[in-house]
Amino acid sequence: MTHPKLIAVVIAIAAITVAGDYFIKRASMESRVIQNRWFLAGTALYILGTFGWVFIMPHMKLATLGVVYSLTLVFLMAILGVVVFGETLNRYEVVGFALAAIAISLLTRFS
Repeated sequence: MTHPKLIAVVIAIAAITVAGDYFIKRASMESRVIQNRWFLAGTALYILGTFGWVFIMPHMKLATLGVVYSLTLVFLMAILGVVVFGETLNRYEVVGFALAAIAISLLTRFS
C-alpha cells in the first residue's frame, strides 16, 4: 500500500471511532447508559476500529500513525460537537486546530 493510501486508512479508522463516539454520547444521554442500542452501536464501531489498527500497524511507523490518528480524531470530534451537538469553539481552540493541521502536514511529508 502506498503512503497516501495508508494515511487514508488511518483517517477512515478515526472516522469509525468518531462514529462510535457519537453513539456513546447518545447512550450517555439515556437513563440506562449501558443497556441501550446506542451503547451497543458505539461499542461495535470501536471494535471495528480495533481491527483496522491490527491491519495498518505493520505498515506505518507508530509515531506517525498515532499523531495522524489523534489529530484526525480531534478534528472530527470537534466537527461532530459543533455540527451535531451545537457546541462552540473559542479562538484558542481554532488556533490549536491550525497548529495541528501543520503538524499533520509535516509528519506525513517527512515520514
